[in-house]
Amino acid sequence: MFEIGNSLREARLRQGLDFPEIEQATKIRPKYLRALEDEQFDILPGQTYVKGFLRSYAEYLGLDGQLYVDEYNSRYIHVDEETPLRARSTSSLGRAGPRFESSVVLIALAAIAIVTLLVFAAWRFGSNTPNTPIPDYSTEPPAAKPKRTQPTTRLANLPKARMMITGALGDSWVEVHANQAAGRLIFQGTVLAGKSVMFGTERVYRRYFVRMRQPGNLRMTVNGKVRELPRGGPVLVTAKRVTPARNAT
Repeated sequence: MFEIGNSLREARLRQGLDFPEIEQATKIRPKYLRALEDEQFDILPGQTYVKGFLRSYAEYLGLDGQLYVDEYNSRYIHVDEETPLRARSTSSLGRAGPRFESSVVLIALAAIAIVTLLVFAAWRFGSNTPNTPIPDYSTEPPAAKPKRTQPTTRLANLPKARMMITGALGDSWVEVHANQAAGRLIFQGTVLAGKSVMFGTERVYRRYFVRMRQPGNLRMTVNGKVRELPRGGPVLVTAKRVTPARNAT
């Protein structure tokens, strides 16, 4: 077991992220992000929202979203407790007779109507984005996709990469972002001849976006293996390959 909220908060603070920035990328309101970090899950409209928001928030921070959903299920959802309650309710209805059964049906219908109104209100007023589609309750809501994503490969499926850039033949200006061109800026400056810059010693990412002015002067090593650099344009670096970043901004 681990603390869901504290681990999310620590990951966010390590990366220097604020709630407004995360809201833009995930479409999750700051009050719900804060509720996830405080483990106040009753603030969210329902378990479906909790699971979807947990997965989206964790994966945006570079964490394993499914691990957080599994931890939430194991700590807060107890399916076994429903069986005895259902059995007791059936037994009580049999003894109370038709009048009591009718009352229970009316109460149940009223409860369903109230829950439906609350869900509609949460959908209607819970987001600042107009024309938000009504979620499909038959499945969990899909993880929100950050803006300006380059490849379609899910980051969670990529192995982590540790990268070293060396000025093997001379100086070169280098700019490195986490995961994509719009990702967090990790490094910007000149790699001097004979010097190396390490990436992944403290915070290990699954992908790096790299711009270079003189790539012919550089040598790149990823997870201990030397990788060949294209002659021009930015590149995307993963644990397995280095590829040109087409249409990157």
